[in-house]
Amino acid sequence: MLILQNISYTHPNKNLLFCDINLTVNKHEKTALIGNNGIGKSTLLKIIANDLQYSGGLQSADVQPYYIPQIFGQYNHLTIAQALKIDKKLNALKEILNGNVTEKNYSLLDDDWTIEDRCNDALQHWQLADFCLSQKMETLSGGQKTKVFLAGISIHQPELVLLDEPSNHLDISGRQLLYDFIQSTKSTLMVVSHDKKLLNLLDTVFELSKNGIKVYGGNYDFYKVQKQVENNALSKDIQSKEKSLRKAKEKERETIERLQKLDSRGKGKQEKSGVARIMMNTLRNNAENSTSKIKNVHAEKIGGISQDLQELRSSLPEIDKIKFGFDNSALHKGKILFAATSINFAYSAQPLWKNNMDFQILSGERIALKGTNGSGKTTLIKLILGNIEQQTGIIYRAENKSVYIDQDYSLLENKLKVYEQAEEFNISALQEHEIKMRLNRFLFSKDDWDKSCSELSGGERMRLLLCCLTINSESPDIIILDEPTNNLDIQNVEILTTAINEYQGTLIVVSHDETFLGQINIERAIELPK
Repeated sequence: MLILQNISYTHPNKNLLFCDINLTVNKHEKTALIGNNGIGKSTLLKIIANDLQYSGGLQSADVQPYYIPQIFGQYNHLTIAQALKIDKKLNALKEILNGNVTEKNYSLLDDDWTIEDRCNDALQHWQLADFCLSQKMETLSGGQKTKVFLAGISIHQPELVLLDEPSNHLDISGRQLLYDFIQSTKSTLMVVSHDKKLLNLLDTVFELSKNGIKVYGGNYDFYKVQKQVENNALSKDIQSKEKSLRKAKEKERETIERLQKLDSRGKGKQEKSGVARIMMNTLRNNAENSTSKIKNVHAEKIGGISQDLQELRSSLPEIDKIKFGFDNSALHKGKILFAATSINFAYSAQPLWKNNMDFQILSGERIALKGTNGSGKTTLIKLILGNIEQQTGIIYRAENKSVYIDQDYSLLENKLKVYEQAEEFNISALQEHEIKMRLNRFLFSKDDWDKSCSELSGGERMRLLLCCLTINSESPDIIILDEPTNNLDIQNVEILTTAINEYQGTLIVVSHDETFLGQINIERAIELPK
């Protein structure tokens, strides 16, 4: 079905992204492609989809892939039909049915007389029955754009489907439709995703890393078990190498001390026995040369062990290297931070919610805001933060310090460099070396400090913002997260999860990722009325 042999890709700026990529996907196989942000997962999908030319190697596929990208802005100027590449065929069918029977129209239709019916059925299945094929893509939300391309699978009926983060913008009902499709389809699948529920529906995991692709013959849970076994073995290897390094250094010290004692004792005997000065100088030089040689032998051995240890440590998962340190909120648990009584908000005089809302938020709670796409979750966040005012009802807000973190981590200023951004949060006057120590704790080395924030990946932006929050001496009383995992790989989701679980203040989260919500110990949900 699909074979890649020694595939490599070099960026236009001549930087090598990956090389010697080898994989085989068999017919009807359902596979996951996972790896850290920036490793090249989306690029590899584009190469397989023939949207990007690889630099070297050989690619072989006996069918044309159907590719659903992660980003859809490039389709905004097109209609739904044009984005799905069915506009010409639909127009030909319309022309023929209107009596314009030409060879060109027959050729364009290619005997696909059911194309219109398949389109209508597909749009209805993917909850897009109210949309017409002539509607512009720019009028659709992110979730609706994803559903358009998912509907295209039913329309085109491809044998090989490539999906890049397909669940990112889908609400819970949309995700369930996606899960059902993955379980029932006979198409061959390759999916890039951080959605663990989705990944557990797949048969094989391809892990892309700087060392190439490693294959795990099972779903994501199987992969995690195997990775844990590998990481445990790695930890034992590191401990063993650290022990060897300590022994080598101790042996070096003992050997040098013994040589120094022997040298001192021999020198004393020579002076007592009246050995000539020229002979003593010769003996001393010989002893120094011998000591130097022994030191070099030990230094070489220690250097080799240190190099091995450094390579082993570099293989550790990044989450094992990061150190968190959030201060607790000053507010006592159970204090009323926000209370809403019969509130609503209107756009164009039309109430956003069918029923007015009543709820409270207490200090220390962990709450999920739930609702379908377009139900007003972002509006409710703005009301909680006090950025807008309700048009009906009463709101009480206690004095508090809140931080709103959206999926693009736009609290960061793109014009600033990494160190400059960290300095912006330094209200407690930490010294420069202390800030740099914090940056190192969050995997920003010296080479990263002058990098522009605009160049950072989603995972890097998340880590920098978490670092900045730890630099700030006052932990926020409320953290609001709006789809925080959308632009993160699996490893960075785990980093974010660990950080959130160390935070002791009030947490409000908008997310359609039920696995993530469970892992951060959400206690209750505020359901938005339709």
